[in-house]
Amino acid sequence: MRCGKKQCYLESLWTFRYNKDIASEKTLKSGEKKGVTMDIIAKISEELGIRKNQAEAAVKLIDEGNTIPFIARYRKEATGALNDEVLRNLYERLTYLRNLEERKETVLAGIEEQGKLTDELKAQIMSAETMVVVEDLYRPYKPKRRTRATIAKEKGLEPLAGIITLQMLNTSLEEEAEKFVDPEKEVTSAEDAIAGAKDIIAESISDEADYRSRIRDLTVKKGRMISAAKDPEAESVYEMYYEFDEPVAKLAGHRILALNRGENEKFLTVKIEAPVEDILRYLEKKVIVRDNPQTTPVLKEVIEDAYDRLIAPAIEREIRSDLTEKAEDGAIKVFGKNLEQLLMQPPIAGQVVLGWDPAFRTGCKLAVVDPTGKVLDTTVIYPTAPQNKVEEAKAVLKKLISKYHITLISLGNGTASRESEQVIVELLKEIPVKVQYIIVNEAGASVYSASKLATEEFPQFDVGQRSAASMARRLQDPLAELVKIDPKSIGVGQYQHDMNQKKLSEALGGVVEDCVNRVGVDLNTASASLLEYISGISKAVAKNIVAYREENGRFEARNQLLKVAKLGPKAYEQCAGFLRINDGKNPLDATGVHPESYAAAKTLLERLGYTTEDVKERRLDGISKKISNYKKLAEELGVGEITLQDIVKELEKPARDPREDMPKPILRSDVLEMKDLKPGMILKGTVRNVIDFGAFVDIGVHQDGLVHISQMSDRFIKHPLEVVSVGDIVEVKVLDVDLKKQRIALTMKING
Repeated sequence: MRCGKKQCYLESLWTFRYNKDIASEKTLKSGEKKGVTMDIIAKISEELGIRKNQAEAAVKLIDEGNTIPFIARYRKEATGALNDEVLRNLYERLTYLRNLEERKETVLAGIEEQGKLTDELKAQIMSAETMVVVEDLYRPYKPKRRTRATIAKEKGLEPLAGIITLQMLNTSLEEEAEKFVDPEKEVTSAEDAIAGAKDIIAESISDEADYRSRIRDLTVKKGRMISAAKDPEAESVYEMYYEFDEPVAKLAGHRILALNRGENEKFLTVKIEAPVEDILRYLEKKVIVRDNPQTTPVLKEVIEDAYDRLIAPAIEREIRSDLTEKAEDGAIKVFGKNLEQLLMQPPIAGQVVLGWDPAFRTGCKLAVVDPTGKVLDTTVIYPTAPQNKVEEAKAVLKKLISKYHITLISLGNGTASRESEQVIVELLKEIPVKVQYIIVNEAGASVYSASKLATEEFPQFDVGQRSAASMARRLQDPLAELVKIDPKSIGVGQYQHDMNQKKLSEALGGVVEDCVNRVGVDLNTASASLLEYISGISKAVAKNIVAYREENGRFEARNQLLKVAKLGPKAYEQCAGFLRINDGKNPLDATGVHPESYAAAKTLLERLGYTTEDVKERRLDGISKKISNYKKLAEELGVGEITLQDIVKELEKPARDPREDMPKPILRSDVLEMKDLKPGMILKGTVRNVIDFGAFVDIGVHQDGLVHISQMSDRFIKHPLEVVSVGDIVEVKVLDVDLKKQRIALTMKING
């Protein structure tokens, strides 16, 4: 049936009200103009607390194809010396904001195509600062699957929905509804018509961007996360969450990830309990424009339906997704910090190391590695059960120590490690020479040993021998060895298998890249797996460098890199400064001075009465004291002042290894067992892992002890990383030992 003048008028009012996206309720932020895209540079500089010109320069350099390590190290003048961490955060935000602008364009085009884009709506979309806001605004215009509301619209019930919403009734609702009865459209009664109109109103309420935004805000501020056990009798690691109730606003990241895992593993049911009464009151205030005994009860019913059926489930999904994303970002950040500390552990140079991969039935695999990382010998001994050939194993070990002058044993902390350690300690008491041992975390060793890379590196070895060699090399140069392993397998994070793997891989890859470039690598000894993390070098180019080296012999100069297949001028610019050549044709090639600054470096040396030979012989310590005015000298040399300072630092201490400043690992010569621990004992230990609620510390008993965040400092701290990092040597006191559960509680409050 066709509508009369009144109904058509009401329909136009309805269409206007719900298509303008309540623009009157939202205002543009000061300084923003309608139709102007977000100033991404200004936004980034504000968020990161940097100057606008710094952000502008960094974005320009990134867009020109420069890598983060290169920009951080060799373009300090342009960026105002932004470090790699700030630059990576900048790159992440740049990517997000550019994607946001692209999405806005797509959404605007989609709405304009429908002929429903108003100036107010366009302004709202253009000024939106998050994807969530853009999607909320787009929701009413987004193509939908057939819903109850769309079916009702197809039946011609939209005008009736407008009448109810605007509460403009001169007759009873039933009488108005009778006018829309049409058996051909399957509207057989007034009740059918009202039910369809209610569905249309419910969906329209659900589609209101401001309503959803306010409900989301109320749920986050006043909602509670509730979890319960699916089977209260079942034993699991999630028992503390069997009756869990905490405000959404106060949820810690590790709790969110634990709840998610417990839910995925079918131990828990998890839900958000929203402040329903507050939400319904808010919606009633917004939707019910006047009191009408005919329509007010209907609208209250519709509001409740809209919230329960359409809004609440979606808002809960969005909030949980947002909480998970933030928890993952926090966990990834912690994982990255831990990984950085692990990779930057100082190498133990100049020692012949015996790598020991412990096992029971298959025997302990041994590998002797010389100071350069070359494997000299491998064998297998059987001092552990079931063979228990302890004396025979000791005889083999004594011969190896004597023959290769082994000074250090690197023992993996896996299966049979405790039993192997007992044998080592007994052995050290029986031999006349000084040999020490250290227990290394073998996380990821089995992954590496069975990898294609390990097979190519040690084709003649089995997986156990490869693992033993890796145990030794992890001490000699942790960075060079650990880059061969997928960072996710190194085991210094929490819940890493539950999170977005792409995001995790990218973040950890960035950490490895920053560490490798900060240290630099020897171009003539570096493996392809190490070279591929160097700025500007891909996996393919890394293999080409190694192939060129094998075919033509060692590199004598950095510019020889330009002869490597697929390594062009841009890649050379990006990588050259991070690759070192010792005893090459140009002593500057052994430093972190970039080839683009060689002319300035040589002129500087001449002015101060030195030659490049002095660089080679390391006779430039104290050169900085001869420079009185860096600014003036930099202008004369045609370089920036910061660049000049970096050149001087490199000339004073060529290719100085930043890992020298890190705490040295604890070497042991005796064993301590868990049963020997007593509350009150004070010990030194190595931080093995840092998580949101504390840190695990290796005190030499094969079971890391936990220092809870509350036991780390006398002052309040938000996160353990404020106090400790992976690899730190800390003094701890034993609080409690639970032999049955194999748990050790420690405190860093020694005098507490």
